[in-house]
Amino acid sequence: MPVRTKRWNDPRSPDDGLRILICRYRPRGVTEAAATWDGWCLALAPSKQLHAAAYGKTGKAIEPEEYEARFLEEMSHQDFWISGFAKRVLAGETITLLCSSACTDEARCHRTLVKRLIEEEATKLTRRSGVTRRS
Repeated sequence: MPVRTKRWNDPRSPDDGLRILICRYRPRGVTEAAATWDGWCLALAPSKQLHAAAYGKTGKAIEPEEYEARFLEEMSHQDFWISGFAKRVLAGETITLLCSSACTDEARCHRTLVKRLIEEEATKLTRRSGVTRRS
């Protein structure tokens, strides 16, 4: 499925499609004119509390397993966004989810979890309605 992930400062590619920033905080010093994203979806970012816990701002940093579980719980309330992006993917649109420039380990980043949620929702929608992805 055409859901990609990158950091916001990774070069734009012609096949990126719709570039959505899903960071908790907007990158500092980047003007609207210099933005590399088409939209910013805070609903798909970790909460302020989870972000702080992940970076050890409220005590010892939480473990990746706890972060993932808490993030997925937060995302269980974001059906509108996840389903909406899944429908766009099924319609043939490419979406690139963008995270922080400091987030170098994609495997430990929430953008990978959001990608998985969108792809899973697209699969569910396909099964429920017989919709197939346009090429």
